[in-house]
Amino acid sequence: MVRFAIPKLAGNEPDAFPSADLRAALPRLRRYARVLTGDSHHADDLVQDTLARAWEKRRLWRAGSDLRAWLFTIMHNVHVNQFALRRRDSACESLDVEGRARDIPVRATQLDRLAVAEIMVQIGALPIEQREVLVLAAVEELRYDEIARVLDIPIGTVMSRLSRAREKLRRAAGAESVTGPDER
Repeated sequence: MVRFAIPKLAGNEPDAFPSADLRAALPRLRRYARVLTGDSHHADDLVQDTLARAWEKRRLWRAGSDLRAWLFTIMHNVHVNQFALRRRDSACESLDVEGRARDIPVRATQLDRLAVAEIMVQIGALPIEQREVLVLAAVEELRYDEIARVLDIPIGTVMSRLSRAREKLRRAAGAESVTGPDER
């Protein structure tokens, strides 16, 4: 497990984050980063970059506002910037590199691991816009208005993307169930 350094601040400093809220947000940030990057090492780097950016911009955070949503917004923006940079630099990448296997934390049974792997493949196949909204809603349990703020999109777009993502997953699960459990 990767540990992230959280600076010690006196509670009365004007630019101090509530440490309990920050500590509670770390596992959620890591989960969201893994969905965005598809790789635990890149996810850790993204979380670290997010925390560094949050620290640099801590004076912009308003005490009493939702720290978690603010951090998700920063993470989304950092990821978009890094993605654009990687895309621009992709001309220099080797085409021989194989896809990286995902480390999926699940119980040790093969059926559970297979089911989670299949779900992760289906979620990974979603367009990034739908995947972001789905994870923020289903995993991070953000409300539609919070997701809209984090991603800086209208609430109707959040609802539309979430609906499309869920429908694609339903169709994929329906097609899988036709050939899956009945043939065992």
